[in-house]
Amino acid sequence: MPRIGLAIDDRDWHARALLQAFEVRTVAAIPFRLAGAAFDSGHPYGVALPGFGAGLPDAVLVRSISGGSFEEVTRRLGILHALRELGVPVWNDARAIERCVDKSTTSFFLAKASVATPATWAVEGRDAAVAVVERESPAGPLVLKPLFGSQGRGLVMVGGVADLPPPDAVGGVYYLQRYVLPGSGTFRDHRLFVCAGEVVAAMTRQAEGWVTNVHLGGRPVPFVPDAAMADLAVRAAACVGADYAGVDVLVDRDGQATVLEVNSMPGWKGLQAVSGASIAEHIVASLLAALR
Repeated sequence: MPRIGLAIDDRDWHARALLQAFEVRTVAAIPFRLAGAAFDSGHPYGVALPGFGAGLPDAVLVRSISGGSFEEVTRRLGILHALRELGVPVWNDARAIERCVDKSTTSFFLAKASVATPATWAVEGRDAAVAVVERESPAGPLVLKPLFGSQGRGLVMVGGVADLPPPDAVGGVYYLQRYVLPGSGTFRDHRLFVCAGEVVAAMTRQAEGWVTNVHLGGRPVPFVPDAAMADLAVRAAACVGADYAGVDVLVDRDGQATVLEVNSMPGWKGLQAVSGASIAEHIVASLLAALR
């Protein structure tokens, strides 16, 4: 029977759903925090994970990585890199997480793979940001996003230079993306949940304002994507190397679907509320199938 490591912060709703999905398959899933893992030259494998003694898990499923200093987060990702080097399957591995946590890197990989995504600029310093806004804002507004942000926090609509925050508010990095007007005439976009190369659940997020994230008041509504949108989401997840991902898609006024973001550690509580099948079951079943 395989032993699976489940990297979590705490036993929240998502962790409990995953643990239950493993339990019904009589698979031993051992939750642990990456903060408690250690590089240890005296360990048989050089890496010690809580709950695994002198051994290693057969696979690791990363639900979340707790925040911390740059050094702390780098070391935790280093543990995931080391596990991959040791031949342990990691969903999602450190490369995919790094590519998604840094939005500028996500944008690079989407464009490189010819996945439709809004025009994007990521620059250091206010002077460089001013140059982008002065050049691009006449064609329409831009959206400023925190480079490492999530759940819709810290988004700023930028219509001109006066809307740019000071450098210390954005860590010195300005990530600017062309604002895409929704084609429906209302504020909505779509979250597609991709797992092992297929879309297993999807929803529309509707809101009163242009920020649609469920955490900030967006309302989840059932949604069935067409084949083209599903393919777009699958390609977006694949180009960053994600085994599972939440892909945010918006349809513009010309009816074209474009990928806004790819999340390598997506929450799915709101999505589960409007989906029939268990998303946690899909993730666990797909991971176990990959081990066969």
